[in-house]
Amino acid sequence: MIQSHIAPLGMAVAPHHLASQSALAILREGGNAIEAMVAAAATIAVVYPHMNGLGGDGFWLIVPPEGDPVAIDASGAAGSLADFAFYGGAKQIPHRGPASALTVAGTVSGWAEALTVSKQWYGSPTLPLSRLLDDATRYAAEGIPVTQSQADATTSKFHELIDQPGFAATFMPGGEIPRAGSRFTQPDLAATLGELSAQGLDSFYRGPLAERFAAEMARLGMPVTLEDLNQHRARRRTPLRIQHEHGEVFNMTPPTQGVVSLAILGITRHLNMKEADEAQTIHRIVEATKLAFSLRDRYITDPLHMQEEMQTLLDSDVLATMAAKIDENRAAPWGAGKGPGDTVWMGVVDSSGLAVSFIQSIYHEFGSGVVLRGTGVTWQNRGAAFSLDPEHLLALAPGKQPFHTLNPAAARLHDGRTMVYGSMGGDGQPQTQAAIFTRHVVQGLPLQQCVSAPRWLLGRTWGQASDSLKLEGRFSQETFDRLRALGHEVEKLPDFSEAVGHAGAIVRHANGMLEGAYDPRSNGSAAGF
Repeated sequence: MIQSHIAPLGMAVAPHHLASQSALAILREGGNAIEAMVAAAATIAVVYPHMNGLGGDGFWLIVPPEGDPVAIDASGAAGSLADFAFYGGAKQIPHRGPASALTVAGTVSGWAEALTVSKQWYGSPTLPLSRLLDDATRYAAEGIPVTQSQADATTSKFHELIDQPGFAATFMPGGEIPRAGSRFTQPDLAATLGELSAQGLDSFYRGPLAERFAAEMARLGMPVTLEDLNQHRARRRTPLRIQHEHGEVFNMTPPTQGVVSLAILGITRHLNMKEADEAQTIHRIVEATKLAFSLRDRYITDPLHMQEEMQTLLDSDVLATMAAKIDENRAAPWGAGKGPGDTVWMGVVDSSGLAVSFIQSIYHEFGSGVVLRGTGVTWQNRGAAFSLDPEHLLALAPGKQPFHTLNPAAARLHDGRTMVYGSMGGDGQPQTQAAIFTRHVVQGLPLQQCVSAPRWLLGRTWGQASDSLKLEGRFSQETFDRLRALGHEVEKLPDFSEAVGHAGAIVRHANGMLEGAYDPRSNGSAAGF
């Protein structure tokens, strides 16, 4: 059991300030970083409903003060009715509606498993579950101001979502798209959170609440059953890792693309990133990203369907060989990415040094668009990542986990610092992680500057088909010109664009002091005491 002590020190970072404050309140009351993250996860599900929710998936990377980190895979598998016959000869799975809501929602099981880890390490819970969910329940019942991000997502995806079961009744009060700043309540979700508080998190999968979920799924024709819910449990994993000259870096196992994030750092460590200027930094990371994506597209699927061991690949000479292929003077061609995804990353570090890197998502904006009647729970559309080609690596099968772009990151550095960091954004997640780690750890830039500085995205943004290299407009004209001269197909984004994701980071220094950075592209904050 880990020994902890209460000290006036803790920090949380989230893309919505109310989630940061929920975590901080738990830390102030003596809770640990895991308990604080559960509170933040519940709150962010209420206040950022277009990006995540109880009906989605989650992944945890928990780094104790000493000993090995623990990862939790809280992603759900395809329902038992989700087979090729269910889609009746269609070419692809739809991205909206009941047929896209084909996987179990795993994130609540991850909250439960993380609290089990906390109990095993620290003993009895510091605070009851009802306290951890209290803020979220109150915000759902009494209302929160709609963010510009939610208003924009509702507007841009209106025609995809308006006819989905339960969507308009939940997210368009009075039949109108809610304006930024208007009061938004979710009474059904408040009742569901209240039931979880009273009955326990397991009731999401087993018990009367799960039975109501299953009855509504059957009514809507979703391919997920009560038995599927009953059988689901989060899984503990041993995180993937690489040895970097600055320390050890950790990330999530398949079915996530955590190997991509580690591979980028493993490739670029051979490319003298410390001395690279702005254009060289972008070019080298982008070229490493292309190579890392090739590993992803070749290997990553449900781990039960994989032949290769990703840690063995990371420990081999493959990444050094890839680095040797990068042309400093010319961009390599590449195919297509996986596209964007709406997600939230959050970090918490407590006074004992326990650090948590966490990510939670419903995939596309508002997921499937389906809100289960009487529950307020919007179900994810992560299963749309499956292929209906039986020969494809990501071929659909009942009980199979879909591919995930989600991957929380952490590092233990040789100088005694511990760092948790991450971002939302589909294909952009590993790229943003590489930008933050390289700028801060390798190039020595201040942490907040690394998050606020202009970023880039190789791949597609929402509603676009182009897989170009997209740069925020704050980059210098010289950088745009040099990257075009290297052969990159460059496009300009707004100065502060959500397309490059909402990032964040916390560093615990060797002297115990904490430093946090939030993303000005979000509604978030870095909150500490």
